[in-house]
Amino acid sequence: MKMACGENPKRVYGKVGEHGPTSRLGESWEFRHAFEQASKLVREQDDWCRAASTLGLERVTDYLPQELKWESLGALLRGQVHLNTHCYTIPDLEAFVDHTNEFKFKVRAFHHAHQTYLVPEILKRAYGGDFPAAALFATNMWYKAESYIGSEYAGKKLWDEGLTPIYVSDNPVLNAQHVIFEAAKGYKFGLPYHAAMHSVTTAPAERLGFGNRLGKIKPGFDADVVVWDSDPLSIGAAPVQVWIDGTAQYEDPIELKKPAPELIKPDTSLSHIPEEPETVSSVIYTGITTSLLTTSALDPHTSSSSSSSETYNLVITNGSITCLGPCRSAIQSLISTPSPSGKPKIIALNNGYLAPSFVALGSTVGLNAIDAEKATDNGASPNIFSRAVDGLALNTKKLRVAHHYGVTRAISAPKFSSGGTHHGTSAGFLTGGGYTLEKGAVFADDVAVHYTLSLAAKRGEGTPSISSAVGALRRKLLEAVATLNETDAIKDPYSEGAYLRKVVTGSLPLVLTVHSADVISSILRVKSEIQSALAQGQHKSPSLRLVIFGGAESHLVARDLASAGVSVVLAPLLSYRSTWDQRRALTGAPLTNGTAVDVLLEAGVKTAIGVEEDWRVYDLALLAGVVYKNGGGKVGEREALGLVAGNVFEILGLDSGEGGEEHFVVYEGSPLEIGGRVKAVGGGRGVVTVFE
Repeated sequence: MKMACGENPKRVYGKVGEHGPTSRLGESWEFRHAFEQASKLVREQDDWCRAASTLGLERVTDYLPQELKWESLGALLRGQVHLNTHCYTIPDLEAFVDHTNEFKFKVRAFHHAHQTYLVPEILKRAYGGDFPAAALFATNMWYKAESYIGSEYAGKKLWDEGLTPIYVSDNPVLNAQHVIFEAAKGYKFGLPYHAAMHSVTTAPAERLGFGNRLGKIKPGFDADVVVWDSDPLSIGAAPVQVWIDGTAQYEDPIELKKPAPELIKPDTSLSHIPEEPETVSSVIYTGITTSLLTTSALDPHTSSSSSSSETYNLVITNGSITCLGPCRSAIQSLISTPSPSGKPKIIALNNGYLAPSFVALGSTVGLNAIDAEKATDNGASPNIFSRAVDGLALNTKKLRVAHHYGVTRAISAPKFSSGGTHHGTSAGFLTGGGYTLEKGAVFADDVAVHYTLSLAAKRGEGTPSISSAVGALRRKLLEAVATLNETDAIKDPYSEGAYLRKVVTGSLPLVLTVHSADVISSILRVKSEIQSALAQGQHKSPSLRLVIFGGAESHLVARDLASAGVSVVLAPLLSYRSTWDQRRALTGAPLTNGTAVDVLLEAGVKTAIGVEEDWRVYDLALLAGVVYKNGGGKVGEREALGLVAGNVFEILGLDSGEGGEEHFVVYEGSPLEIGGRVKAVGGGRGVVTVFE
């Protein structure tokens, strides 16, 4: 049985002035009223049965009391039904636990229970002594007010308190195909390896009441088994075969070409939760084994040997990398130079990595703090063309988290209708910026012009169909071409027409949010038509710089995209066909040989990974790791990280600051592995954020 507390019941069922609940107090009243009625029915039924047993059935003059409305709750109170409750916040959790004790029923798990890690003592007060589990997302948060307070370390903290974390997909909120990835992130953020595996196998089986037959591989249990091509908690792990009740589910499963698998050796150091980061101007790291960053600060005394046992030092001065290598003179100079903050820290790393910082393209970060809360949102504008730079709001929780996980720059556009749709010009900004007028906080006022041609396009005024939306875009572009012959000065340089003029002259890229291969084909025709119009007008112009954002079905037209010089930003990287226009997406092994990114790269399409939902800022390095691990050796480490870094700038025609001295991430362990941990972030602001 499933119940729900909080915003969902109020929003779906409550209507002010007509019926409740419209408040949390009202919800609690509704729960208590329902349980009182069910308790009354249970008592009456028990009394009837007692009378029938004592007096004899032939002497009972009435029927067994029944009321269909309360039968299910009655079964719960008798312990015949397992209850799971959707409950996020501390007040809701406390109220519901009080209900369990008043009416004496058990809760098997609280779902989406973002705040449970803050109040383990409340869960331990629940009736029955068998503490409720907390069914969580690993990093999906901020999507509504109830999920604003959450922690990637929630699983570890609950486990440490003797409670049971379970990772879920809430499909299609997350792709159930990759629920194991949630468990892997649980391990990354401190949950012991065995507990992370338990969280998606034994624990959910037990909470559903199937602990005697599911969730374990042992004699007498159902033969539900998965064989993986690598450690299931490693990045990119894919099933080789799945058996349900002993029956293989795939006749001809595809197995990716990978090196011989190595099991993860549980790293107990992952259980350490970093303290609040420290912002310093200078710091020295030792133990760097690998640099995936192009930097001009390489010490000329650095050996060219590829020996994996060799380690380097990294010197960061005033927020910039000043030396990588032995760096003896650089270290001596930094230590001996007087500084108001004293001598710089020297921090030793075990298997340190230096990587480029990441770029978040396509999210609403900088334009939104809580997805579903209008007060925190720039808002949607399906019918009005606007500039993201006019609505930027920096120094939000989303941006701070993004920065902490190595995303130092973001490029966001106004929403067309909802998250993942775009309309207007995007702005490029630093995730560590304090406010928009701060020096360097906004590095590009207008990065690209964005339109949406996904299914959402039909919500626009005057575009009730996809064909009308494509036609409207064609008209706007042709009108922009026509204006090139006009000698009058542009009256409003910030108008839609002015920006489209920059698009047709190649000054700004045109980014179209679209998934369908058929619509992408139509867009390629429009591009050709615009190029012909430019040629007929004898306008010497570079090719229209067209970018596809989304691209779930782009693999079907990969060669056409490559021929037309069109780039693709995949968002999500791994589509799971959640909408009709994504139905032909490649899901990956064991069903398909690779995904869209593999096909696009093979065809020579310049490709990057975008951010379709803001919480994905936690995952960018790991998504790059999936491409690296599952690319059959065709994608190197640098190339994989380029998908979430330099490729974004190259696609949009921006200066990425080649050299990387100011935008970098220092890791302990590889950023492409589940055990890699961010140790420092340089975000172009003259300081470095240090995690210990």
